[in-house]
Amino acid sequence: MIAEEIKITALVTDWNKVPVEKIADGIERQMIVGQNLMVCRFRFAPLTVTPEHTHPHEQMTLVVAGRVRFFIDGEERIVGPGDVLHFPPENRHGATMLDEEVILIDIFSPIREDFLEK
Repeated sequence: MIAEEIKITALVTDWNKVPVEKIADGIERQMIVGQNLMVCRFRFAPLTVTPEHTHPHEQMTLVVAGRVRFFIDGEERIVGPGDVLHFPPENRHGATMLDEEVILIDIFSPIREDFLEK
């Protein structure tokens, strides 16, 4: 039996057309998924904490709005709008949102299959 291939075509959209998932208290996620990478827009309520973790995916994070205290390999960094972070695979990181809503764009390669599980 030959596995059926899923064809992914070019896409032009805006975030207003992408479904919003509430994944936890104070955290909303939108996802656009390609063949080898995915882009996620996260909206965090003030003071939300994401525990330190690792994953096998390479990750780039763009801070769109708000200020965040990131913990990266045991070091603390406060970042804000316009900052870009790069996390190589298996890099330990976590974040605490400061006193305002935070919007982050995360780009992952390969795609986060765990995000697709419902």
